[in-house]
Amino acid sequence: MTTVAEVSIDKGEDTRQRRWHIIVFLAPALLVYTAVMILPLIETLRLSLFNVKDGQSVFVGFGNFQVLFGDPRWAASFWNALRNNFVFFLIHMLVQNPIGVALAALLSVPKLRFGAFYRTAMFLPTLLSFVIVGFIWKLILSPIWGVSPYLLDLVGLKSLFSPWLGKPSTALIAVSLISVWQYVGIPMMLIYAAMLNIPDEVLEAAECDGVTGWSQFWKIKLPLILPSIGIISILTFVGNFNAFDLIYTVQGALAGPDGSTDILGTLLYRTFFGFQLQIGDKSMGATIATVMFLIILSGVCLYLFAIQRRMRRYQF
Repeated sequence: MTTVAEVSIDKGEDTRQRRWHIIVFLAPALLVYTAVMILPLIETLRLSLFNVKDGQSVFVGFGNFQVLFGDPRWAASFWNALRNNFVFFLIHMLVQNPIGVALAALLSVPKLRFGAFYRTAMFLPTLLSFVIVGFIWKLILSPIWGVSPYLLDLVGLKSLFSPWLGKPSTALIAVSLISVWQYVGIPMMLIYAAMLNIPDEVLEAAECDGVTGWSQFWKIKLPLILPSIGIISILTFVGNFNAFDLIYTVQGALAGPDGSTDILGTLLYRTFFGFQLQIGDKSMGATIATVMFLIILSGVCLYLFAIQRRMRRYQF
């Protein structure tokens, strides 16, 4: 007869075996993540505390940060890039995410025909290379050979056309809207999946109480998908403060005109690698990268510890 002690020993051995099984499968991914993420991050943080003097690396503590925030030239470039980055982020939050929620709500209508086609068409720009997207939109918005003046002329609005990418007052908004067009499919699909996850019993109970149509969306569906909207918001924050590729493709490394589209990513690129007459400075580049990391870390911590806790009440 098997005793309780023997059963407990067998369970303990099985648990240890399962744990070794998990470690074996996680080890390759952990090693790759450490090599391409953790070690470069640690090296960046370390490099921000050093500077090169007389050809040798010298520890300067927070001296690079004092230069970044105290030197008029560095401070002007940094605060301009940070301000543009916040505008870039706000446009995505106020335009991209609401449009994504609206599209998801329309696609979740049960009687909608060709829903799969619409989902594919709206998500397709997300799969395109940023080089292709940037080049196509530069052609579309070009005042010389672009199709925008012609299309606006067809509807009698040609007088509204302007070289939006060439004017400091509109260049950042234009690039932001191009980014919105490319990535609106991501919040749309995430919200659509969240809506499909709402139990049918909840919607049936709402219909029995006479809550249907858009009233059902505002009173029932929207509160239940708030956790997903929170996740999309923090992903938008992280993605926008890591942005670089689209602005580099459309406006170049100088992020013109007159730095009006310069964000932290393009400033980091020019500082670290150098561009044209600007010589690369690895220490100052690492300092800007560290500030970017701290900004993103602060936003993520704010979401995890202040916002997400309040949203848990809506989760099933």
